[in-house]
Amino acid sequence: MTAGVARVVRIFLDDPGTAMYGFDLMQRTRFPSGTIYPILARLERAGWIIGEQEAPDQASLQGRPARRLYQLTADGAVAARLALAELNAQLQPRPPGAVRPQPQAGQA
Repeated sequence: MTAGVARVVRIFLDDPGTAMYGFDLMQRTRFPSGTIYPILARLERAGWIIGEQEAPDQASLQGRPARRLYQLTADGAVAARLALAELNAQLQPRPPGAVRPQPQAGQA
């Protein structure tokens, strides 16, 4: 898990039941679109979040294009918490000679 992915995942974990737009996430992370959308795509491919297109009629009422909403999945919340715990453990100082745990396959 990269620092950028961790930052986005923490935002989803702050309020796991809330769907968010990419632009909202850009504002909260201060990441540009070229950073946030690849992270969202990566999390979606991993099954940690789901993305759904907003209803076109709602967008047209507000005079803008339809947006994509992203929401953390139940499995994604569990996986994200475990991955963040592993990341935190990896960042902790280790005694001399200690072996760092290696990431497992299938992680975002």
